[in-house]
Order: sequence, then structure tokens, then C-alpha cells
Amino acid sequence: MPVISVPLDFNEEELYVDLRSTFGQPLFLKCEGFNFAGSIKLKAAAEMVEAAEREGALMPGSVLVESSSGNLGVALSMIAASKGYGFVCVTDPRCNLSSRRMMEALGSQVHIIAEPDTHGGWLGARIDYVRALCASDDRYVWLNQYTNPGNWKAHYRTTAPAIARQFPDLDVLFVGAGTTGTLMGCARYFWEWHRRVRVIAVDSVGSVTFGGPPGRRMIPGLGTSVRPALLDESYVDEVIQVEEADTVRACHRLARSGFLFGGSTGTVVSGATDWLARHEDRDLTAVAIAPDLGERYLDTIYQTNWLQDLYGEEILSADELTAGSRSA
Repeated sequence: MPVISVPLDFNEEELYVDLRSTFGQPLFLKCEGFNFAGSIKLKAAAEMVEAAEREGALMPGSVLVESSSGNLGVALSMIAASKGYGFVCVTDPRCNLSSRRMMEALGSQVHIIAEPDTHGGWLGARIDYVRALCASDDRYVWLNQYTNPGNWKAHYRTTAPAIARQFPDLDVLFVGAGTTGTLMGCARYFWEWHRRVRVIAVDSVGSVTFGGPPGRRMIPGLGTSVRPALLDESYVDEVIQVEEADTVRACHRLARSGFLFGGSTGTVVSGATDWLARHEDRDLTAVAIAPDLGERYLDTIYQTNWLQDLYGEEILSADELTAGSRSA
């Protein structure tokens, strides 16, 4: 029986879902949402905070500040509460209401940027606000998940080795691309591994991460309006871009099987199953990473009115809607 005294001490690392019966493809989904922060972002948050403490950047009275679309903000809120730091999360209107409420319940402040930057992107506007805040008071400490090497080192040290232990014959790994911390940590690890593993990045249509044109993105988590500084494409074998409508359909298909996952997971699963369908002549061992669970998306991708307002009446046919998402 695990007994812990701080929330960082618990994180389920060894849980996988076999998706063959749901999608008809040989895909194992690594579930990263079973910790007190509810997502894979706990790993990066812990790594970056601990590094800042070792370097003397964080000390009693410090206030963490970070730009986040939700999950990292929740993870940092939890860590800040457990360690006695303040925390300000700078986000934008796409951040799920439940994530904002969780951060506030943990004692953090949430600042929502009202307008995108001059290029129409939210990330640039969020970063501008963070920089201004740090310049106003030296108590503020910006970990900067977009450039901090602790972001990818956390996954090089934990996520990738855990996958390697469970799947010594791994052929292909699908990883969602946001800040690209998870992608880069896993890609670097498997680049050095004893056997060749194909690492495939899964991104959202409308993201500029891999050079595509910017476009509307309403589901937080993956994709960005500013190319991530951490990204080194030489470690990536292939990039798949997924339409948000396909993200929604994958989430609802998982929910019909009893698995409620978040939007990032829907994107990764949609991209992975499409890729595997095009390579079904090969006997492959494939793993995809599920960054979080679905409770924080009940008011968005699992809510009919939200879906229809953004994607039209035909986003899901009647038999694709989960019972909980139907309008009253």
C-alpha cells in the first residue's frame, strides 16, 4: 500500500490500454494522467522546479509564473502549494474552466490574456505578459517551459525508459507535440537505444510547430503559434497533423468504450491509428502517449453545444455521441 506525504510522490507509470478492440489497430496507449496533477506535465514541472531550487533561482518568498494552456499550470499549482511558493498562471480563453478552477483551488492566481498578439497567436501575448510581470518584481521566477531543458530531460529520464522496459521490441512511438518536451525527451532516448525505433510526432492542424500555416485551434494541449525552441527535427522520423474534428471523433470513440481521455490524447490516437492503417501490412509494436484524462474537457469536447457551435451540426453523428454529451 503506497503511503505518501507530498503529492509528487505518487505517479502511476506502468498503465497501458490496448486499443486494438476499439480501433482495430495494434496500438498500446500509455496513460499519464494518474497522478495528483492529472497529466504528464507533472514530470516536467517537478524537473524544472527542482533544477531552479538547486540553482538558487527559487527561494522562500519566490512566486512562480508560467504560461500554460492548462495542464502545466495545474501541475505547478500543486507543486507550489506543497512547497510553499506562490504561483501565477498566464493563460488564454481556450484554457478549460475546470483547469482554471483547479489552479485557483490550489491557491494559485490565474491571469487570462484578453487579446492575441499582432500575428493572431495567443502564445506570444502570454509570453509578453510573463516577461512584463517578471520585469516588475524580482520575486517572480519564470521557469519557461518553452526553452527549459528540464522539460525534455524529465521524459528522457522517466517516460521513455518506462516504455522501453515494457516494450523491448518497440517499433514505433507516437508522441503529441506541444512545447515538444515529451517528444524531444523520448526521441533523444530512443535515438540512443540499442534498436531502431521510429518516433512520429503528432500535431494539430493550424499549429506552426513544424512549419505549417497558422490556423484556428480551440482544443488546448497540442500545437503552438510559435515554433518551440526545444524542437530538434533531426530526432523526428515523421510528422502527422490531425484536424480537430478528428480529435473529437477519436475522443468520443474512446468514451464509447469507457475510456474518457483528453483532447491531446484524441489527437495522438487519431494520428496513430490513421498511420497504422496505412502500414497494416507490417507486424508492428506501437505505443502512443496519452498526456491526460478527460474530466477537464466535459464542458468542451464532450459537450454537444460547444462542439456544434465550433465545428457544425455534423461534427458527430447521433450514434457517435456519448450519453453524457447529449444536450438536455
